[in-house]
Amino acid sequence: MPDTEMTRIAVLTSGGDAAGMNAAVRAVVRTGMARGFQIFGVRSGYTGLIAGDMAPLGVRDVGGIIGKGGTFLGTTRCAQIKSASGQAAAVQQLRRRGIEGLIVIGGNGSQAAAHALSQLGLAVVGIGSTIDNDLLGADPSLGFVTAVDVALEAIDRLRVTAASHNRVFLVEVMGRESGHIALAASIAGGAEACVIPERRISPETVAAEIRAAYARGKSHAIVVVAEGADYNAERLAGYLREHAEELRFELRVTTLGHIQRGGTPGLFDRMLATELGSAAIEHFAAGHTGILLGRMNSAVTATPLAQVVHACKPPPAHLIELASVLAQ
Repeated sequence: MPDTEMTRIAVLTSGGDAAGMNAAVRAVVRTGMARGFQIFGVRSGYTGLIAGDMAPLGVRDVGGIIGKGGTFLGTTRCAQIKSASGQAAAVQQLRRRGIEGLIVIGGNGSQAAAHALSQLGLAVVGIGSTIDNDLLGADPSLGFVTAVDVALEAIDRLRVTAASHNRVFLVEVMGRESGHIALAASIAGGAEACVIPERRISPETVAAEIRAAYARGKSHAIVVVAEGADYNAERLAGYLREHAEELRFELRVTTLGHIQRGGTPGLFDRMLATELGSAAIEHFAAGHTGILLGRMNSAVTATPLAQVVHACKPPPAHLIELASVLAQ
């Protein structure tokens, strides 16, 4: 039996889906049942929580989902959970069912809501899950590595075509406010330039880097662009087309979009999800709540939710510099 009086815990997935969410839910259910908890699955994230859309989950309910992308529980972006009335309704739905704890698998907005619920007296443990990798206390966050692997495979394929036709490809990856995916994919993919929200770069500078690549004897160029950069792929392409003769390469644009979210989670994210899901149960059993669980320095660590909601993790400065150095 658990070390606390709590017997019922709910789990939900919230915000953007990420590879590994299902594996995390699976670990929560199976570890939780092994520790004597009853686990409830909440459908459609906070929207389902406020509506009371939840049901018990058993061992067989989570069978065969470890390798599936997305989240079988469903997810939404719920504006209502940001309000005091929405938060009160969420807590009431749980207490009405005798559920005393909640595990929230999601990113910044999801964990901000988790913190608000913990302030109302609910025992909450968060699991850091966002492909943007900008969540404090999770490095990398669940889903990030698989998302980068998808982007990297696309870049490798596009490079083959770029080299065959003497082209420059602008490859736009996800990241409305975060350049983590773009930066990692740029370095691992050997890109000639990287454009991210955290470091403003002018279109003139990008054009100069493309021309420099040609002058060094390169037969092609790859520019990785985060969707949230001041000059995203569309704006950047507009400028480069106006100066097409100067580039010396044909220009093509590929927007990867949501394919980076879907698909099969890789080994790393399956293992990370399993560790974090299991750790969430152990923290509940020990009475440690109001925290976000993530992997830091090769170990599962707990960060107070109060710290997480007031910060955003930028890409490491040394990696930004490294991307520039390696693009020679």
